[in-house]
Amino acid sequence: MKPFSAKSRYSGLGLIKNALSYHENWQRAWRSPEPKPDYDVVIVGGGGHGLATAYYLAKVHGITNVAVVEKGYLGGGNTARNTTIIRSNYLWDEAAHLYEFAMKMWENLSQELNFNVMFSQRGVLNLGHTLQDMRDIERRVNANRLNGIDSFALTTSEVQEIVPLLNCSPSSRYPVLGASWQPRAGVARHDAVAWGYARGADALGVDLIQQAEVTGIRRRNGAVEGVETTRGFIGARKVACVASGNSGALAAMAGLRLPIESRPLQALVSEPLRPCLDTVVMSNAVHGYISQSDKGDLVIGAGADSYNGYGQRGSFHVIEHTLQAICELFPMFSRVRMNRQWGGIVDTCPDACPVISKTPVQGLYFNCGWGTGGFKSTPGSGYVFADTVANDRPHPLAEAFTIDRFYSGALIDEHGAAGVAH
Repeated sequence: MKPFSAKSRYSGLGLIKNALSYHENWQRAWRSPEPKPDYDVVIVGGGGHGLATAYYLAKVHGITNVAVVEKGYLGGGNTARNTTIIRSNYLWDEAAHLYEFAMKMWENLSQELNFNVMFSQRGVLNLGHTLQDMRDIERRVNANRLNGIDSFALTTSEVQEIVPLLNCSPSSRYPVLGASWQPRAGVARHDAVAWGYARGADALGVDLIQQAEVTGIRRRNGAVEGVETTRGFIGARKVACVASGNSGALAAMAGLRLPIESRPLQALVSEPLRPCLDTVVMSNAVHGYISQSDKGDLVIGAGADSYNGYGQRGSFHVIEHTLQAICELFPMFSRVRMNRQWGGIVDTCPDACPVISKTPVQGLYFNCGWGTGGFKSTPGSGYVFADTVANDRPHPLAEAFTIDRFYSGALIDEHGAAGVAH
């Protein structure tokens, strides 16, 4: 056995010392500063997208006089309320380019942040249950490959080889005729993404201000002046709103109306199991998808509720339908007990694609409308939005996602193409 090094002995003594002091002397991952009177940029929303925006503003553009204001705690909104699926196999060029840009950033994100975000490229299957599903899959796979994205159309036997537990019987309720397969896709640890960006932004001088709900956006002569919060007024030359399901309410504070609807999106996790599912399985037809986390629990997602609202519990009938479908696809899971269920608030545009845009109010920007696909875009979204805010013009990858498309009619209909945008 090798002797302990001085460093390992020091680390062990440090752990004992901090344990005895109830960890009161541990260095904090980020500061908790009081708000300054004004900033160059105030970012509203301390989730993954907002924290990533702050990080890239500071690192890439040298804008460090930045505050992130969050009404709760960092990463406590939709970042903590999603099923962590990451993929880039979208149909339309504009969406595919943006999500593939994000995918490439995911592949190096742990090194970039010096923080393990636990990105696991275990692959994602999108099942086809009808002949029309398979035609759509073939079309999307071909479009992906033309855009340089790894994507394959699989037969039933190939799907069964990847997921032996899947019920591929021709007499099943949802017969599996094949699937699309993206090997580079996968999942990541949602909390770690928020923590990594928060720590990185703080180290670059960004102020992370929690428990500061924005109650108003102050304007004068058509330009933004700052935000009213529960911790007082904070002045800003630019305000960037990245508040997920509450974007419509924030826009109304500035006298704007966005073409988005907010709805609950539900998910649940099971008791821990031994490793049995090493990929992500999605079924657009039944609006259900499932993966197994590193802790062993099954992470199951449903579709968004059919009504608008800001509830974070959702409706039982949606969960019931989703579990019925999952048990049809995986009969073995019918005896597994569920541990907890929750809902997140997603804001969705008519074409199921985001808004990354300047607004008619000078110095006011919005990044919203990601619907059910926001988590997978986190690094790419933060990067292009930071560029848009810093330079007061759309990043090339964001040009197709400005508010203007709802006037021109140049929509990017991923919802119509895929039926679901998880």
